[in-house]
Amino acid sequence: MPENAVARRPDRWLVLAVICLVQMVVILDNTILNVALPSLATGLHADTGQLQWVIGAYSLAQAGLLIAAGGMADRYGRKKVQLIGLALFGLGSAGASLASDPAQLIAARAGMGVGGSLLLATSLAIVVRTFDAEEQPKAIAAWSAVAMLGFAVGPVIGGVLLKFFWWGACFMVNLPVVVLGLIAVARLVPESKDPRGARPDVLGVLLSTTGMVGVVFGIIQGPEAGWTSARTLVSGGLGLLLLVVFALWESRIEHPLLDMGFFRNGKFRGAVSGGVLVSFGMGGSLFLLTQHLQFVLGYGPLSAGLRTAPMALTVVLLNLTGTGMRLTGKLKPGVAIALGLTLLAFGLTSIAELGRHGSYPGILLGLVLIGAGVACAQPAMAGSVMSSIPPEKAGVGSGLMGTLSELGNSLGVAVLGAVLTAGFTGKLPAGLPSSVGRSLPEALAAAGTAGEHQVRSAFGDSLTNSQLIGAVAVLIGGLLAGWLIQRAGRVEPPVAAPGDQPTDQPVAQAG
Repeated sequence: MPENAVARRPDRWLVLAVICLVQMVVILDNTILNVALPSLATGLHADTGQLQWVIGAYSLAQAGLLIAAGGMADRYGRKKVQLIGLALFGLGSAGASLASDPAQLIAARAGMGVGGSLLLATSLAIVVRTFDAEEQPKAIAAWSAVAMLGFAVGPVIGGVLLKFFWWGACFMVNLPVVVLGLIAVARLVPESKDPRGARPDVLGVLLSTTGMVGVVFGIIQGPEAGWTSARTLVSGGLGLLLLVVFALWESRIEHPLLDMGFFRNGKFRGAVSGGVLVSFGMGGSLFLLTQHLQFVLGYGPLSAGLRTAPMALTVVLLNLTGTGMRLTGKLKPGVAIALGLTLLAFGLTSIAELGRHGSYPGILLGLVLIGAGVACAQPAMAGSVMSSIPPEKAGVGSGLMGTLSELGNSLGVAVLGAVLTAGFTGKLPAGLPSSVGRSLPEALAAAGTAGEHQVRSAFGDSLTNSQLIGAVAVLIGGLLAGWLIQRAGRVEPPVAAPGDQPTDQPVAQAG
């Protein structure tokens, strides 16, 4: 057997189930929270800005630490880092459920984000180091499907919890899963790390973390504070500067946190750019779709959540049944990614054009197309990233994918949200203040009965335009990503240097 090969463990599918459970709880938390925001506003007397930071604190902590978390996992052990992440996520969830004011909740959410970064940075790396090359595509497809299942059932679980319990139950529900995850990871998941034990890159950790926090903070603040405001420009500009310094530093040191040589691989570049685009398209479109379902079609939060579920359920159905693998398994990764992102773009177009006049069947078609596109592209992107970097750097690869996913999601919400606001403000009836263009309810209240039709029409047109812009961006980027990967040609997974095989530990036996 090749020195860097992964031996087939008899319990490998059970290990995958544990990792998927851990991954799902992180995603579940965000989708539950979207439904719970109105209850949080009432229960904690939180204003809009505070609610924004309840979500933003989690995203900032997670996006800022993912690359550093991946490097730490590679050095000290992915299993150890996953256990620490579960513990921190559980403590943050307990603190969030007991919060008595918005500040406490925001702090607890930041703690959850730190734990979430450790979990997301290790989950895919553990999957890759547990399965051999033949079974990796199936394992990654299942990993992607279960993550989307968390996305689908989150609003439903949140709605049920809020119907019978208080808002803190949306965080308390994480605790049983965390306890189960701690026991299962400790007993079943094999330990793996870079056996060379590269020297810690402390400066790289500081530069990557502060740089990503600055960029994501600027993106989050842009729509509210203004894209040309000092707060947005300073934080975003400083973040970009620190990331440039990080890239220069990493290219000069012997043991970098992130080897910048990875980006010379066209397969790697194409896969990571595709990952950003999937997150951009899904994050931005779902942000717009939620408003479409509630403000245009008049559904309540739970009903709207249920009506977005077909997208995630399509991914689950295609990936868990193996249908997606059978349909795309014979395609080259670049073709699969281009095809998937094209389907995603057509799905966004269907929602924009067929759903603009209140037609849910048109939206449903779009959601199914988006789900099929994600099922096609996401496993191919994950496989391309992880196969184009050395196996001992799997943690950094997993962390980088998570970072780009968070960045793409934040960009999608901010950019398409800003396009919606600008278009809506420009179409408002004469005499209404531009400030009401940030909220359809405020604009309707200001316009009164006489201007209601014009305001709703302006919002619907602006929503459609924003969705179409997202569709075009995803289509162009998807074709570019596919071309980059195809141009790179067939690239085999790198062969590790002697001594680089994973340090898998024997599975702990019961009793």
